[in-house]
Amino acid sequence: MNQQLNLFLQLADAVIITDAKHTILRVNGAYENITGYQQEEIIGKRAGILRTPYTSQSVYDGMKRAIQAGRPWSGVFTNRKRDKELWHSSITITPFEIEGELYFVGVFRELEKLKQGLYLDEDRASRMQGSLLKVLAISCEIRDPGTEAHLSRVQNLTELLVDRHNERMELALPKAELARIANASILHDIGKSGIPEGILYKPGSLADYERTIIEMHPIIGIDIVDKIFAELDDELFEKELQTAKNIILYHHERWDGTGYPHGLKGEAIPLEARIVSVVDVFDALSTKRSYKEKWSLDSTLHYLRDQRGRQFDPSVVDSFLSLVEDELLVPHLAAQ
Repeated sequence: MNQQLNLFLQLADAVIITDAKHTILRVNGAYENITGYQQEEIIGKRAGILRTPYTSQSVYDGMKRAIQAGRPWSGVFTNRKRDKELWHSSITITPFEIEGELYFVGVFRELEKLKQGLYLDEDRASRMQGSLLKVLAISCEIRDPGTEAHLSRVQNLTELLVDRHNERMELALPKAELARIANASILHDIGKSGIPEGILYKPGSLADYERTIIEMHPIIGIDIVDKIFAELDDELFEKELQTAKNIILYHHERWDGTGYPHGLKGEAIPLEARIVSVVDVFDALSTKRSYKEKWSLDSTLHYLRDQRGRQFDPSVVDSFLSLVEDELLVPHLAAQ
């Protein structure tokens, strides 16, 4: 190994040096202390010896693209020490070409240990949040065996629509926010768990007082999630909770201001609620319910077009219709 690279081994942070094929050439004392691997037993092995499935594939893909292009790369890894204990580090990998030979120098800085003892990358945290919200939603709607399928369809279709709307309208919403909207959409009708079954599943039209009770479900839903998340008191779910509350409370508001419970109008209605509103109505109309027959796809789409600018945000309807034009709803319709 070129002697110029030995200077990096004097750093206080953990340092690993590999050749162009990512074979380990040298590590420093800090690396030995953190990982438990001594230099003599790790030299000659591949740099991926510490790799675990807890670092998302997207991180590795980003690293690979950068180093193949000859650029430095920084990111966060969850690796495993020699004794199998997990460790979490911020790493910078820098390529060096010296006398025609390519080397990579990785400098690790161990992250402070979290109370939970585990670092969660963005993708893994999103999966955990989504799973918890799904269990919560289904457990609160267990009275109706068809509800789970409806909730899953709404969540899947919301994911499609929010991605399409973000792209089509050039909103530049970050990936994490798109995931939050899709995850939280499954809670949209959680307040219906507090509505008497005789009203909720009544065939035919509702009396005025029954309609008033039904329209209380957004308020009931907010009360339910506030009580549940008060017990969690975990910042991991803070943004997820706010998104869920916006969807629960406002997905029955109408673009023209005639919705409930607050009569919000236009863009005063949070975007996530406007998106779920279109998805929820589409699924409700295009499936059979205890109080109605299934509408045809043409009839359902005609309703969405007719309510564009009245019940629904026109731009969200247009984004939804673009999914139809691209035939991306075929799996969704097959699942009904």
